Amino acid sequence: MTDRPFTTIENQWITLKDGTRLAARIWLPDDAEADTVPAVFEFLPYRKRDGTAARDESTYPVFAAAGIAGVRVDIRGSGESDGVIDGEYTELELANACELIAWIAAQPWSNGNVGMMGISWGGFNGLQVAALRPPALKAVISIASTTDRYNDDIHYKNGCHLSAQLSWAATMLAYQSRSPDPDLVGNRWLEMWMERLENEPFFMEEWLSHQRRDDFWKHGSIAEDFSAVEIPTLVVAGWADGYRNTPLLAAEGLGEKSKALIGPWVHKYPHFAWPKPRADFHGEAIAFWNRWLRGEENGIENLPQVRAYIIDGPKPAVRRDVEPGTWISKQRWSEPEAQCFYVDQFGALLEGMPIPHAPPHEIYLKSPLDTGTASGEWFTLKPDAEMAGDQRVDDAGSLTFETLPLTEGKSFLGRPVLTVTLRCDAELANLCARIVDVHPDGAATRVSFGVINLAHRDGNENPKPLRPGEPVTIRLELDTCGYRFGESHRIRLSLSTAYWPTVLPPPTDPGLTIDIASLGLAMPKLGEHEAFEMKQPNNPDPLPKYTEHAPAETKRSVTRDLSANRTDYHIHEDTGLFEHPDTGLATRQLREETWSIKPDDPLSMTGVSTWTCDMQREGWSVRTVSTSRISCTATDWLIGASVIAYEGERQVFEKTFEKVIPRDLM
Repeated sequence: MTDRPFTTIENQWITLKDGTRLAARIWLPDDAEADTVPAVFEFLPYRKRDGTAARDESTYPVFAAAGIAGVRVDIRGSGESDGVIDGEYTELELANACELIAWIAAQPWSNGNVGMMGISWGGFNGLQVAALRPPALKAVISIASTTDRYNDDIHYKNGCHLSAQLSWAATMLAYQSRSPDPDLVGNRWLEMWMERLENEPFFMEEWLSHQRRDDFWKHGSIAEDFSAVEIPTLVVAGWADGYRNTPLLAAEGLGEKSKALIGPWVHKYPHFAWPKPRADFHGEAIAFWNRWLRGEENGIENLPQVRAYIIDGPKPAVRRDVEPGTWISKQRWSEPEAQCFYVDQFGALLEGMPIPHAPPHEIYLKSPLDTGTASGEWFTLKPDAEMAGDQRVDDAGSLTFETLPLTEGKSFLGRPVLTVTLRCDAELANLCARIVDVHPDGAATRVSFGVINLAHRDGNENPKPLRPGEPVTIRLELDTCGYRFGESHRIRLSLSTAYWPTVLPPPTDPGLTIDIASLGLAMPKLGEHEAFEMKQPNNPDPLPKYTEHAPAETKRSVTRDLSANRTDYHIHEDTGLFEHPDTGLATRQLREETWSIKPDDPLSMTGVSTWTCDMQREGWSVRTVSTSRISCTATDWLIGASVIAYEGERQVFEKTFEKVIPRDLM
């Protein structure tokens, strides 16, 4: 079949029922009114004109050449769309998505069938819109998303406050503060920009006002009612990304309606993600759309329910471009059989179950509050220091148990589960558990981790304080993993009371007394499976090349000031200045973020994230500088933000925001 010619509509205005005009970019196969086509819809606040242009241009032209229209729309208040954004996955956003799907289906070039696709925000709202059942929506491809907004997003994890929450609030403040492009909106650009700057919310306030899994988080969490999603879904994630749990959770909740694909990747589309190997996302997506949007009998529904890359013992490294491993498949996903381990009196991790009614063997653990600097970041975009590093530095502040060198390899796929009895002399404490692959030379690769705010031990909706000194038995599910421990490697379980800066500390630092005689670890066996040959992308370098005016640069560093007894974790991200060759628009984003803590004082914790965003073309330039901050007291979270905007060298806007939000068992 030859490629179908297509036309790119650089900007299409779509007017909603309330009069708001949204901006769309459309890739439309030629002669579609005579030979109608299905459409794939993506709905984001990340700016089609510049923010997602490169990745859009890596995919939608391929779809259009296959006879599938692409419709990429900016959410209200972003890019060139009118209005001001009102939050994340709000009822208004989802209602607008349903209205847009109806608009697409009614176009004279449409065959009436629409799919939704996206990574992260677009993966989230694709599943959420599917649960609303708009008639024309027939299928969803959701990448790096979640079924549970409270426990598997950048905000909270088992009641622990993730530092990524501030990082993402800072990102959204920076993105939503940017100007529309005058080349598309004309002289209205300044008025639209001022409206955004004046009225955009600081998302952190709303997120931090809901520290429990309440109705705010239940909204948009399809785990509340998986049966609401009735259409086929392809759910994709990477082991190196924070959204790694979603594909198997979707397979469990949606059953045969859902297919899961998990590779070794960071937070990127599979056809250009790192670490390699990649996947032929274009070929698979086109077959998926043809089956469910065209009715083509191509057998895509017969693919195994789960396809996963089993990582095979990579060394921790400054950069991991390729992960060793093997693709496997499971025709049907079911709860895996567990390989159980316990800890003996000498601290060795042995196969088997804990001895019933064994006398307690208690060990006190109080990790330095800067334990966790090798954790990498929850939200990863590059296979470098954003991924977890050598765990020996964090294990030094942890309680560790490990097996003897393995006499044969062991492969696992699923969620490890830790059970343990412990007690605490305070009402609040956190526990972090990590599974680590210890190489023969001692290098330590993180395989999985889990954290829990112990006040949330019985659920996240109605947490309750610990009773000081009273033993409690907790069950902690760690993140999903697909991993093979090689012969002569050791399996290590590491426990710590801190995991900073990934997790922010509770207001006190009491430590935990852990009964190692009670400790049980259930590792999910890989079980029956088939080898699977994952086709690689036809184009190994699919992203378009833009004109470089200044190079990109990224750095991460940890500084321990011994005189001040303070540890700083610093992030420097510079996208470089790149110009789109067709639009002449050049953009650059600079992020400087620093987290600080004293290893013995949880109230010393601070985080500051500053973004500088530049947009320019000949004769026109704008800049925004936005700063987001968090600190704490024993009773409150203290947050703040500021935005300064410039047209050329002239400051045209400034605002600040300060808020005190009570801590809620956190």
